[in-house]
Amino acid sequence: MTGQLLQDASVVRPEPRPDAEHTLVCLGFCGGGTGPYRDWLGLLEPDTELALVCYPGREGRFAEEYAATWQDLAEDAAESVLRAAAGRPYTLFGHSMGGWMAFDVAARLEARGAHAPERLIVSACNAPDRGVTERDRFPRIEDADARLLDWMQEIGLLPAYVVEDPDLCEMAIELMRADILVRDSYRPSPGAAVSMPVQVLHGDQDAVIEPAVAEQWGRVTRGGLRVDVLPGGHFYTPQLWAALPGRFAPRTPRKDQQS
Repeated sequence: MTGQLLQDASVVRPEPRPDAEHTLVCLGFCGGGTGPYRDWLGLLEPDTELALVCYPGREGRFAEEYAATWQDLAEDAAESVLRAAAGRPYTLFGHSMGGWMAFDVAARLEARGAHAPERLIVSACNAPDRGVTERDRFPRIEDADARLLDWMQEIGLLPAYVVEDPDLCEMAIELMRADILVRDSYRPSPGAAVSMPVQVLHGDQDAVIEPAVAEQWGRVTRGGLRVDVLPGGHFYTPQLWAALPGRFAPRTPRKDQQS
């Protein structure tokens, strides 16, 4: 089974650890792929495998069409998360749009009685039950191409070889706009909540985050909530992002996963 999982373009394992006891599964943010998470491998315990979900239309799934709606992407992500977990206990992490996707996937899996995460960690996002507000529309579909490119460069999404190639820049903009359209199509499911522990991380200078973020997330969590405010903006600081797993709360396996 592990050999088959390694050939699945929807799940990237930077260093397969077939004997691992736990998996950290990461979901991408708007316009992103698996790259921003790959360097976290060296920060994980030896018994934890890093598994990165790749959305359609990028990296190994470049030949596939982008997801057209949030519903399409969430169903795709839920299936990928189950393959990524490989039957082990797992932590599900998402940043920005990926935080909402992580919550949505966890809620879907719980509702179906499927293999849900033992904990959920979301970063740089307001509570999803509010729906998409003007504050959450960052970046925006009406932003000019140049603005989107500047933003992608600011957060490190564009390597130098992409910036220097007009065709690659055009592809990056197309990907970003496709993800923005999916994000903006999100509609919260009434009453959706999760029962696993939830940790919320956000930067103290992140203009996207509302002051009442802790209270808002409390409405959709049933298994305990921890909120950590870290230095920096939407992507913290480069140094903090590179070491972000060090800010994750210690694992506490759920009772139904303990022997």
